[in-house]
Amino acid sequence: MPYKASHKFARIAPRKARLVADLIRNMPIEDAIAALEFSPKRGAWFIKSVLKSAIANAEEGNADVGRLFVTESRIDEGPTIKRFQPKDRGRAHPILKRTSHIHVAVDVR
Repeated sequence: MPYKASHKFARIAPRKARLVADLIRNMPIEDAIAALEFSPKRGAWFIKSVLKSAIANAEEGNADVGRLFVTESRIDEGPTIKRFQPKDRGRAHPILKRTSHIHVAVDVR
């Protein structure tokens, strides 16, 4: 039975977060946490917190934490926040602030 955790409406673009999510898929949790600790990407901070939450959920379910590995790390697109930047001669250019839904699941191998 996989143990899941998610972070909805994270203020990071899904395209940027998917680079990090692809990095840890199918890894043991010790290696995944180490990879996220040393990753220079901003998305690593978000995914690491969700991974720790999934590990805590597994501990609550009395799973063997030493045998856990990441079964799913998925980034879905959340709603886009629309803003406008004023430009010259009364024009306005749109700014799309994208959000993500981060899903991580761990299971015993």
